[in-house]
Amino acid sequence: MTAGTILLLIGIYFSALFLISYYIGRKNQDNQTFFKANSSSKWYLVAVGMIGTALSGVTFISVPGSVGKPEVQFSYFQFIMGNAVGYLAVALILLPLYYRLQLTSIYTYIEQRFGTIPYKTAASLFLLGRTIGSSFRLYLVVIVLQRYVFDAFGVPFWTTVLLSLFLIFAYTYKSGLKTIIITDTLQTLFLISSVILTLVFIGQKLDWSPVQVFEGIKKSSYSQVFFWEDFHKGHYFWKQFIGGFFVTLSMVGLDQDLMQKNLSCKNLKEAQKNMFTFTGIIVVINLFFLSVGALLYIFKDQYNIPMPEANGQPHTDYLFPEIALHHMSLIPAVTFILGLTAATFATTDSALTALTTSFCIDFLGMDKKTDTDEKQQIRLRHRVHIAFSLALFAVIMVFNAINDRSVISVIFQVASYTYGPLLGLFSFGLIFKTLKLKEKAVPVVCVLAPICCWILQKTAPGWSGGYVFDNELVFINGLFTFVGLWLVRSPKV
Repeated sequence: MTAGTILLLIGIYFSALFLISYYIGRKNQDNQTFFKANSSSKWYLVAVGMIGTALSGVTFISVPGSVGKPEVQFSYFQFIMGNAVGYLAVALILLPLYYRLQLTSIYTYIEQRFGTIPYKTAASLFLLGRTIGSSFRLYLVVIVLQRYVFDAFGVPFWTTVLLSLFLIFAYTYKSGLKTIIITDTLQTLFLISSVILTLVFIGQKLDWSPVQVFEGIKKSSYSQVFFWEDFHKGHYFWKQFIGGFFVTLSMVGLDQDLMQKNLSCKNLKEAQKNMFTFTGIIVVINLFFLSVGALLYIFKDQYNIPMPEANGQPHTDYLFPEIALHHMSLIPAVTFILGLTAATFATTDSALTALTTSFCIDFLGMDKKTDTDEKQQIRLRHRVHIAFSLALFAVIMVFNAINDRSVISVIFQVASYTYGPLLGLFSFGLIFKTLKLKEKAVPVVCVLAPICCWILQKTAPGWSGGYVFDNELVFINGLFTFVGLWLVRSPKV
């Protein structure tokens, strides 16, 4: 598949998104539409659209690529099982709270419980973590597009990044969430179709029937799901399961990005139906992703395809695009590009909208300024939207300048630490319903907890007999924050 064909396909794809954006944005450009989609979203559209938001382009290429590692295989499914329980907890515990308080930004709950400084701290943690995290996810996919498409035209990396962000900005800045509910539903359908069709196409290339595909994956050396042997390792079952639960609770239930879609439903009952449906779909789709990974390695082994390299080192993230674009026919290649594009932009457009919403509500107080001219607020919201687009661009360019995957991964990991303090703050507020905090001490606790967590992670293998902290770290981070908040509680009740 040529670079020109891929570029044409991407152009057609975005034309469809622009048409949807134009149709929705003709009469709906106010802030209520942008922030909450007028609280009229259909639960089934939200459920489908959230799949695209939850499954980034990194998931699309990295999860299948990691299956070939002997210590990984299908162990990621242990994490997904924990995720599923976490989604149910979000639906049954957090959504009732958010709907009862009629929140637009979920961080206003912290303001009601603890005051202004803890509130601004919580919102800042989200803005920092989501900006870096979304930049990281988009960066890893853009470098794939750069390698397989834009390098052929001599387009510099910065132009590719800027163009990607401009396209996202262009179809989201008018109607925000209301547009995204529809576009992400469409993009999720592309994503799901891509994964399923990839299984079919590789199976056909191997001359296997559907039953043989299932048996081939099952009997391969890539399909071990449960790892019970060594609790020191990152892939040990209970570490993955418990980590998956708390990662979901904090990075979904306490994340404005994913909760904003839930809060756009008509009522709590519909939002919960969305979460239950989403949970079932996400479990199945991730199992498909892992199956694609196993088939990719079986295909690679059978046809003696060398592992793609980057900077002289094998790079598993490039295996899926390498096989799809260079070793398959046109239709599988098109399927891959549509799936990767959908996964990438469904995540980034949602994040950009959530960042804009959080800043407008949590720092500019747009939900409280009822006497302000609506047109003036819309213009201000547009400027915020542009500012966060440029912020994502700047962070991605920093990543590219660093040009060291291990360093960039550390930065992303540090960004993920911001959700631990959010977990601690919300948990403290829910458990101790009357306790107050010394407001000025809260930011200190929320900075010290991740630092302690990082030190613990780095030093643990030396004093613990080789124990490696993995996804359970978000719980420990939240626990550090919880204890710190207890120490700075106010004597006034």
